[in-house]
Amino acid sequence: MESVEQHPKKEMPAGVDGDTGGRIKQLFEHYRLSTYEANQKLGYARSSKLYKVLSGDVKPSYETTTDLLSAFPEVSAEWLLMGQGPMLRGAQLAALAPADAIELPKPAMQPHRAVFSNAQIHTVTVDRTGNENTMLVPLSVQAGYPTLCNEAVYLQDMKSYDLPGFEYGEYRAFEVDGDSMHPTFRHRDIVVCKHVDRLDLLKPDECYVIVTLENLLLKRIPAVITDRRGTFELYSDNPAFKPYTLPVVDLQQLWIVRGYLSTNIPGKPDHTAARLMDRLQEVIELLGHDYNEVRQFLNQGAAAQK
Repeated sequence: MESVEQHPKKEMPAGVDGDTGGRIKQLFEHYRLSTYEANQKLGYARSSKLYKVLSGDVKPSYETTTDLLSAFPEVSAEWLLMGQGPMLRGAQLAALAPADAIELPKPAMQPHRAVFSNAQIHTVTVDRTGNENTMLVPLSVQAGYPTLCNEAVYLQDMKSYDLPGFEYGEYRAFEVDGDSMHPTFRHRDIVVCKHVDRLDLLKPDECYVIVTLENLLLKRIPAVITDRRGTFELYSDNPAFKPYTLPVVDLQQLWIVRGYLSTNIPGKPDHTAARLMDRLQEVIELLGHDYNEVRQFLNQGAAAQK
């Protein structure tokens, strides 16, 4: 059986305490990284490598700590290894938070604690161990979410779940209402989302849950948001729904979709269209024509009709 995190040839430096794994967990929480996302950033093929460290089953090896410091150069080695000083090296704090960054409220790490940022409040809940819960916002309470999303009493009434792959970081689950994002998401699917702090670091064309002063929406945002006084566009995957714009100042919360749960199991793939295209190509070539030229001609004709 393959062993994990055992590297007898190298020893950790003297002075390293026994809570390095706890600080690695704190590091991932600071960057809002799930264990899966952290594995990807570090280039690890096996997710068990970090799971065992975060669960306390094994201590991080020399290679793991050096990988972390290489992947996060702004993190202090003294803090990571020995718990001394701040997490981030002061010389790079200014570079990490530019003055013109457009930020949304950041999560609190204490039960029902409110945090003020850009004149807004953001409340989260945590379990008895201090880890933030993945709360489900079902359709039955979504009408009140825009006005009550920062009320601790309102959040207490929601059920929390422990989802594999979403253990570390701040996540929230929302039940999908309607078919504006069909076929990507169907009515009553559940999207699992991660909180977004910086609007200027959005990932274009990703799916987001947008919480405004009046609505809760699931849409795609095609571009980063750089003007606090401007507007931004929202797109649906269903072509029956037209794009529209919203003022940036109306944003209360923003959540990027990181996964989803669905009871709609895909059926057997239908390869009829692919077989017809293959047959069409054979017929065109039997008639002595070049298939690629015919296809290009048809595409140009279709474009001219638009």
